[in-house]
Amino acid sequence: MGKNLTEFLKDKRVLLLIIFLLISVISIAALGIEEGLDLKGGSSIQLQLDEPVNSSTMKVVTSVLDKRLNIYGVQDVKVRSSGDQMVIVEMAGKTPEEVEKLIGNPGIFEAKIDNVTVLTGSDVASVDSPQVGESGEWYVPFTLTTDGAKKFAELAKGKGGEEVIMYLDGKQIDNNPPKLSEELASGEPVSEVQVTGGEADAETAKSKANEVYTVLKTGSLPVKIHTIGSNTVSPELGQQFAEGALITGILAILGISAVIFLRYRRAILAVPILITTLSEIVIILGIASIIHWNIDLAAIAGLIASVGTGVDDQIIITDEVLHHDSEKTRHRRTRTQMNVKNALFIIFASAGTLIAAMLPLAYVGFVRGSSGIGTIAGFAFTTIIGVLVGVFITRPAYAKFIEIFVS
Repeated sequence: MGKNLTEFLKDKRVLLLIIFLLISVISIAALGIEEGLDLKGGSSIQLQLDEPVNSSTMKVVTSVLDKRLNIYGVQDVKVRSSGDQMVIVEMAGKTPEEVEKLIGNPGIFEAKIDNVTVLTGSDVASVDSPQVGESGEWYVPFTLTTDGAKKFAELAKGKGGEEVIMYLDGKQIDNNPPKLSEELASGEPVSEVQVTGGEADAETAKSKANEVYTVLKTGSLPVKIHTIGSNTVSPELGQQFAEGALITGILAILGISAVIFLRYRRAILAVPILITTLSEIVIILGIASIIHWNIDLAAIAGLIASVGTGVDDQIIITDEVLHHDSEKTRHRRTRTQMNVKNALFIIFASAGTLIAAMLPLAYVGFVRGSSGIGTIAGFAFTTIIGVLVGVFITRPAYAKFIEIFVS
């Protein structure tokens, strides 16, 4: 028994499971688990644009709103489009009145040199798409109004090399602001200007350029929006559901234990199946903690679905081994390993089919982003994460247990 246990703990599949468990526990303890609107409570606001827009304009609208809300320090905010004329804003821990107040703010953009305002949002006539080079350089071209160009020329004269600090609603945007070029400090009005910078890599440069682009755009939305509906989600309902889910989970574990024991009449099989299932839940929650994925009702449903498939897979492995357990052979351990491989092949094929079924839901939900489809996307994404954790981490470790202790 001691030799088998040592062999089991030294196996790379078991070590991988232990490592992921430790990382998940540390992440959950340090970062916590972010609760979604369903559990934490908050508000959902439905906004309508004055006219239908194309996808690029809609991206500007959602980016501006998301940026504005994040600048105000609001956490757990979701801004997503629904069709070509609707935007849905969900914010945990905020009332509809607070959300509408933040969204309704005009979003005043200012650029200052030596604490003197040289540009405001009304001085920006248009903003072109950001340009990013492969080596990390980037620039965002924009056009000033005639009056804005004259004002900027007067105030920026002789200040070449000075930092141009940008603000949105009085809050500084960038801790590493760009510097004014010597050409723009000549005192001559120039309407075509640009913000330039350089980053260590192209990906960081793209992110930075998009941020500046959004800030410049935030001075005024491309279309007018107005609120057409709002509703409050009570945290009490979420707490009741969480408590109910916990009780249901405990009952499910007891039920699974009873069924497994009655089927196999071996406690040695019931215990590892339950341990593997609990490990899978911890790892999924750990991943959610690391990537800041909100756990809401849809995510909990996806978690339950993935755990359910996990128990099925472990029963497949167990049945495949025990089906040949009574066979008389000189190479019983080898036969067990072959049976486990056959079971894992079935499990991987089943997982591939399930993921293929979930991917369209996840894609449509993330792209379209309407409230109902977005909820389905949360379910699909969590299910996919759970299945991947199962087939690559927990099921192989359980299979190794079967190989060693049941053979």
